[in-house]
Amino acid sequence: MSLNQDKIIENYSRGIEDGRAARDRSTGLEFHYTKKHLDGYIKPNDRVLEIGCATGYYGFYYAGKCSEYRGVDIVPLHIELFQKKIRESGLENISCAVGDATNLAGIADGSYDVVLCLGPMYHLSFDEREKCFAECYRVCREGGIAAFSYINLIGVYAGACIFDSATYPNSKANEAVFEHGTDDLRPGMFYYTTPEEINDRAAKHGFRKLLNLGTDFFVMTDVVNRMDDERFETMRPLYDQMTSHESCTGMSNHALLICRKEHGES
Repeated sequence: MSLNQDKIIENYSRGIEDGRAARDRSTGLEFHYTKKHLDGYIKPNDRVLEIGCATGYYGFYYAGKCSEYRGVDIVPLHIELFQKKIRESGLENISCAVGDATNLAGIADGSYDVVLCLGPMYHLSFDEREKCFAECYRVCREGGIAAFSYINLIGVYAGACIFDSATYPNSKANEAVFEHGTDDLRPGMFYYTTPEEINDRAAKHGFRKLLNLGTDFFVMTDVVNRMDDERFETMRPLYDQMTSHESCTGMSNHALLICRKEHGES
């Protein structure tokens, strides 16, 4: 069980995650580019496990692209809402249950072709990320795909310094972000990392990097949300470039590491 489980459940039991992908244009970019980066990695015959599935945004997107999808989330409200949507959809190859990313009890070794970890790394400390990597490795089949979303330490802090320059940077935030890898206002709730660190951790557990790319950029949030549709379409090629080059990944807010399971220490 993750040490901050109660904090996570309390935060997300307000229902804030449901519909987040469509909340505004900038937020939607994280979901758009996560799906774009995963294009081609999920095949029609694959069994897919998503850890941190929330209320089913990715679940319903991928249910028609794989043979079986199963979601796991630590927040009971998320699973309650997800199950209601499943019943209403009539889909038979999609299911979900309450579960913990650091202890996937009841899920057999090597039982999934694709393991999506698209939320837990936002909330896990360094030691608990190790447990999550180990569990993802365990339940992923040999040669299978695993994907990990994470929050970039540098990108998120640089964005805060731009959009709230009256507050950031400050010494308290410097200590929280750079020394403890956590949010200064919600310590122990949100955790940050770097592309190099998360890739090294994944490699230690037997995952070989296929790509590690940004999905959205905090420094662009306000600019993107203020644009009209025509202006945004003119900007989209730039965003496509930013999310296609690893040289930009460290300045993204959220990013996605996609790996293949190989032999490791887990």
